[in-house]
Amino acid sequence: MDLPDLTLGELPRRAARNWPARTALRHGTRALTFAELDAATDRCAAAVRQAVGTGATVGAATVLAPVFASLYYGTARSGNTVVTLNPLVRGEALRHVLAASRARLAFLTGEMWERLAPFRDELPDLATVVVLDRPPAGAPAGTVALETLLAGAPADGTADEPADPGTTACVHFTSGTTGAPKAVPLTHRNLTVNAAQTAQAQGLDATSVTLNQLPLFHLMHLNSALWAGATQVLCPDGDAAAAVAEADRYEATHWFSIPMRLARLAADPRLPELKPRTVRGIFCGGSALPAGPARVLSAAFGIPVVQGYGLAEASPTVTLDLPARPRPGSCGPPVAGTECRVVDLATRRVLGAGERGEIQIRGPQLMRGYLGPDGRQGFDEEGWFSTGDVGHLDEDGYLFVADRLGDVFKCDNEIVAPTEVEAVLARHPAVADCVVFGHPDEFSGAVAHALVVPRAPESEDAAALAARIAEEVNADLAPFQQIHYIDAVPALPRGPGGKIQRRLLRATALGT
Repeated sequence: MDLPDLTLGELPRRAARNWPARTALRHGTRALTFAELDAATDRCAAAVRQAVGTGATVGAATVLAPVFASLYYGTARSGNTVVTLNPLVRGEALRHVLAASRARLAFLTGEMWERLAPFRDELPDLATVVVLDRPPAGAPAGTVALETLLAGAPADGTADEPADPGTTACVHFTSGTTGAPKAVPLTHRNLTVNAAQTAQAQGLDATSVTLNQLPLFHLMHLNSALWAGATQVLCPDGDAAAAVAEADRYEATHWFSIPMRLARLAADPRLPELKPRTVRGIFCGGSALPAGPARVLSAAFGIPVVQGYGLAEASPTVTLDLPARPRPGSCGPPVAGTECRVVDLATRRVLGAGERGEIQIRGPQLMRGYLGPDGRQGFDEEGWFSTGDVGHLDEDGYLFVADRLGDVFKCDNEIVAPTEVEAVLARHPAVADCVVFGHPDEFSGAVAHALVVPRAPESEDAAALAARIAEEVNADLAPFQQIHYIDAVPALPRGPGGKIQRRLLRATALGT
């Protein structure tokens, strides 16, 4: 395919030119056409430019609402850099992102502002906070409502948007599940190229309607829909019945969700009653969806359930399973213009089909390097980026991801991927949730240690229940995968996007 070379702010303008009256975003009873979104983008661009000029960093909460789209594209169009802010994280995490990026302006929800308020004095660069919904009581100077900011902006706009697609448009921070979050600068070209790559792989066009059943806005869904001219139905409700009702009401063709919600849907007793009429495929990413729930949903709905693989450093899409030719357990082949290979963990030799090692990628959506001291960390002299993920490619180039490099361990010289053990453990009827990590062992190097959340109260005590679960599950595991340590726990902490906090759980359990 011909990959685009345009700025981020041009995406809504191009969509408004090609499909002005088509609905771009639908949220509850509100609908916004592509022409209206482009006009809202212009208003936000003028407001941001008046507030901070150009060349500044602007934080924007990734709320699943039309306002984020206009702020995101408006900031890019204004000649400034947008920093995505997760509305679900704690105040300390918000402070870190705003301080590290030296943001001068931030668009926050009232709840986010209340969480950030105790750290306000630690952000000398942050001149203005714009509250998207309700300004908190007693807000300090420099706090304004979004309506006030927009009302004071010049109606006729100001200077033209950036002309160079190679300049930085967005800074996205990694999730920090395996270490301190890193600042990832993405250019206009990175993001618009990935929009086209993602739209092609997912089969999006101007007749598509996507159901975005997500806790917050993901840039890949927003950008790819704008590129394709697809309508987005925003559905923050995690309830399965509500999602199916929304999909039917607006004749959705694509259903986007996160693995945690889909796994719960697969176990929902209402599943036999739910049948989306027009959806052609369910898509997920961010973390692995176990093969079991994927098979259950595909059989129940008669449509493919496919996964993709991506990372912040790649804008984010790298591979996507193909709805027309899905392969269970696979994240699919690389998207257009992208290369993917697997190398030996120790020697860095390029491995063949079926051989497991570290995943490396190269492509036009890949960042040039991290901000700050991390720089070109992870890149080799040929431009290959080491992802820190372990997996293998099959003979047709489909990628199968096993786990994070820092999470896999060797038992008796065999690589153990915790997610593979978790997939077997999760099938046990007494297990509601689980996590597995490596426990140091004098003879084997490391052995599997599991934490399980029992599905329902049992008559036997917790230790006896855990031991029984391990014994029964071990019968279905290879010798090097078998669970040697297991503890029953009341709950497992997860990050805002549903990712398990494996690094923290391992450290707590092992006392390290």
